[in-house]
Amino acid sequence: MITVTEVTATAGALKRLSDEGVSIWLDDLSRKRIESGNLAELVDTKNVVGVTTNPSIFQAAIGSGEGYEEQLADLAVRKVTVEEAVRMMTTADVRAAADILRPVYEATGGQDGRVSIEVDPRLAHNTAATIAEAKQLSWLVDRSNVMIKIPATKAGLPAITEVIGEGISVNVTLIFSLERYREVMDAYLAGLEKARAAGIDLATIHSVASFFVSRVDSEIDKRLTALATDGALALKGKAALANARLAYEAYEDVFSSDRWTVLAGAKANKQRPLWASTGVKDPSYKDTLYVDELVAPGTVNTMPEATLNATADHGDIHGDTVTGGYAQARADLDAVERLGISYDVVVKQLEDEGVAKFEVAWQDLLDAVAQSLSSKGVDGE
Repeated sequence: MITVTEVTATAGALKRLSDEGVSIWLDDLSRKRIESGNLAELVDTKNVVGVTTNPSIFQAAIGSGEGYEEQLADLAVRKVTVEEAVRMMTTADVRAAADILRPVYEATGGQDGRVSIEVDPRLAHNTAATIAEAKQLSWLVDRSNVMIKIPATKAGLPAITEVIGEGISVNVTLIFSLERYREVMDAYLAGLEKARAAGIDLATIHSVASFFVSRVDSEIDKRLTALATDGALALKGKAALANARLAYEAYEDVFSSDRWTVLAGAKANKQRPLWASTGVKDPSYKDTLYVDELVAPGTVNTMPEATLNATADHGDIHGDTVTGGYAQARADLDAVERLGISYDVVVKQLEDEGVAKFEVAWQDLLDAVAQSLSSKGVDGE
């Protein structure tokens, strides 16, 4: 039996995180989570104020078939293509989640209450197709609190500018490097300038920049372990936090610039840093590491449910853990570089792998839906 004291303690860490200016978003979505009332419950009891999805999340949810049987049967009768079926199911989930989060959206003036859906990952290196897909998804979901996710590839950067310029809110995903992050912020500002020139109210446009965390440690730690020296092993678990903290420093720099001041005068919203991939991959690390150590005002932390529950249970939220650590962050990354581990090589590899993993997950989803439609007497072609 859970006592009142335990309930208060559980809510405490998450409330403290929210009070520090960190918006808690859930990095998961499924039909079952929506229809069971679980998502609404997390909003009510766990300070969740947003939802992110990606191809892997939808592959896990829809691939299981649970909760999608009736819609699959209807789609099969209509003889829709596999790709249309997938988009109908994913946008239905995002639309329903957006409706659940609508009160949060209204209460926060559009800052939170957001649900993200990603463009087809196979378009990550095609600017024109990404723009077209983003506009189509925005139209399909038809909710003002949706965010369209666009990968931060080289081809994605001009797409970000164009889509923001159309007045569509964007979640930029798969950011690993500081250089690319600055390019993402530049693309956002260019989009705002384009929207302003078109007469669009900038106050209606919101964006987050999803800076990936745990995967940086996973890759760099592997290389440090291979070196096996005391100096190398002492640096394990430091690179991801250092990278994220320096990203926040870049955010502070860009959003205090003269260029930004002009846009802020037109009621533009800052593009908030979002800490993504915050589930700890190394079991020897504290499971709330990428929450406890990335507390800073004006940020979003999107968590898988296990990380959300761990933070509620034993998160150590003790104020801003980012802005005072820039010098140490630079020192940690420099120390890794001196050992012969190239930062540029690692972040490029992670971007390439990130896009490839989402492409595989998307194809697995298409294959699973094709099989479901075929079993109902439709070949999906």
